[in-house]
Amino acid sequence: MNLLSLYAHRSRLEIRLLLRNRNAVVFSMLLPVFLLFIFGSVFNKTKLGHTNVSFDQYFVAGLLASGLLYSSFQQLAIAIPEERSNGTLKRLVGSPMPPSVYFVGKLAASTFTYIFQAIALLVIGHFSYGIHLPHSTSLWLDFVWISVLGLTASSLLGIAFSNFAKNGQSASALASPIVLFFQFTSGVFFVYANLPKWMQDIAAVFPLKWMAQAMRGVFLPKYFASQEVAHSFELPKAALILGLWTVGAALVCRFTFHWLPKNET
Repeated sequence: MNLLSLYAHRSRLEIRLLLRNRNAVVFSMLLPVFLLFIFGSVFNKTKLGHTNVSFDQYFVAGLLASGLLYSSFQQLAIAIPEERSNGTLKRLVGSPMPPSVYFVGKLAASTFTYIFQAIALLVIGHFSYGIHLPHSTSLWLDFVWISVLGLTASSLLGIAFSNFAKNGQSASALASPIVLFFQFTSGVFFVYANLPKWMQDIAAVFPLKWMAQAMRGVFLPKYFASQEVAHSFELPKAALILGLWTVGAALVCRFTFHWLPKNET
């Protein structure tokens, strides 16, 4: 088999394994949809301040950004330590398969999860909660590059973070609270500009704040930019910061990722 065939084969395998894992399906694929049902029902038709923007519209943009973390960072940060502890990685590294095939398969599973989430959120949000979809090709293109760059950065961070846990159970205990913390501080559950300054300063260092803000630039009207802290959605700055996180995470993965448990290296 040539390399592209190996990539395709491993990608299909990882997606099948994902769908067989009930915990992954519930907590990675369906959680954002559950959150939309809950918050959308509670805050339905609630307007933000003196604007005509509903909380549901704001919340969907944040959920799409959170979906990038659920489907990539959280999913990989938990799955890889589990596979390292149960010997899966040991068997793979001892096989003739190029290492890149494993990571391409993981990225394919993360992409599959995110696409499912995005379609579900947009369809349910539009027809059940009146969410307005982007009305121009340029906005959809912005949505694509934000998704691709956010997914890449989050996946690499998940791979890098996987080195800190011994197994999937301890990884879940580490990764899930981190995701939850950044959701509360990055403008997902609450309007970012209304958060305390110290929360804004912490969140501004990390990717979720910029993914959520960039998504708001796609799904919220242009005039809402005046409600942002910088009075702009800052898409170029978001791209720069996500790009820096991508490069940094890639370097960490390159020099720190280990296939075997630490007691065997």
